[in-house]
Parts: sequence; structure tokens; C-alpha cells
Amino acid sequence: MIRLPSERRPQSEVLNASRWKIEADGWLSAAHSCISPNYDERPPHVYPRILVVHAISLPPDHFGGRDIDALFTNTLNPAAHPYYENISHLNVSAHFLIRRDGELMQFVSTAHRAWHAGVSSWNGIEKCNDFSIGVELEGCDTLPFEKLQYPILVQLTRALWRHYPFEEIVGHEHIAPGRKTDPGPYFDWDYYRKLLALD
Repeated sequence: MIRLPSERRPQSEVLNASRWKIEADGWLSAAHSCISPNYDERPPHVYPRILVVHAISLPPDHFGGRDIDALFTNTLNPAAHPYYENISHLNVSAHFLIRRDGELMQFVSTAHRAWHAGVSSWNGIEKCNDFSIGVELEGCDTLPFEKLQYPILVQLTRALWRHYPFEEIVGHEHIAPGRKTDPGPYFDWDYYRKLLALD
């Protein structure tokens, strides 16, 4: 977890700053859009306060392809892999996905509630989807993430932090302990924090 200081905002000097801006409609021009139907409205007067980092791979521990997109858009073929028979019926999404090659995808506007956290709690407050942004990294619990995924995550984090009053960055494992393990032991929180230049 990373507690964000309230007295400072991230530096404005970012690469291609105009592309790394959350627009009024909640979409980021730096991301490729692939619209998910799995979202709804946030509760009135509730805004994102935490960034939730996830990891996903489909099939498990395999990378590449577009099966994650298919899961988030309800088009996953249950016959494509035995594992998919148990998940193809799920209605899930995240706001963003960072692939192993650094491609950044957006599935849900940040103004809306994506369905990424499930049963969850942060600082005693339940239903984290209400007040969070969910970012998936293509990865798993058994292999390191690609180094080039971290700078993209940092650029995205800065863009989101400039737009929303974030208080903390957490892993899915932190808000759903015992139920979820991602982003897992190979996510380098120290390296992420160093790139964010918070020290």
C-alpha cells in the first residue's frame, strides 16, 4: 500500500501531458478504449478516494491475446479454455488495463463505477467499487511483472491523482484479504513508489 500525502500533488511534467489528462467525461486520451457494459453510477456525491491495483491473466499464468478484453465485454468464449467455463458468465470490469507490452486500455469511464473489487473494505468502509478506480496489470502471482508496465502505471497514477482526491493506493489483496491475492508477491511496491517520486 502507498499512502498519498495530502499536502502535495504529483509533478505536472509528464510525457505528452495533454494525452495524460482525465477529460470531463472520465476518459483518458492516452488509453485505447474498449467499452465494457459492466458499470453503473457511483452513489451521489461519492468520488474516487483510492486506486486499486489488480493483476489478471487469461488463461491463468498465460499472457497475450484479447481474452481479458472479452471477459470485460461479456464476449469470452467458454469453450476456448476449460477455465473459462467457470468465469464466462461473470459481469466484471476494471477502469484500466496495462498489458505486458505497455499498452494501456480503458474499459469504463472514471466517472462511473467499474465492477472490479467485489466484496471489499477499506478503513472500515465497505463496497470499495463505490469510491475507487481499478487498474489491472496483465500479470499473476508466480511471475514478475514487466518493467515497462511500471512507468505506464506511474503516468496513469499521476493523471488520476491530479483529477481526483486520492488518499491511498492499495492492492486488491489489501481490501479483500483472504479472498484475493493480487497483485501478488511479484508486484514491486518499492519500485512503484520510487517512480512516483514520493520520497
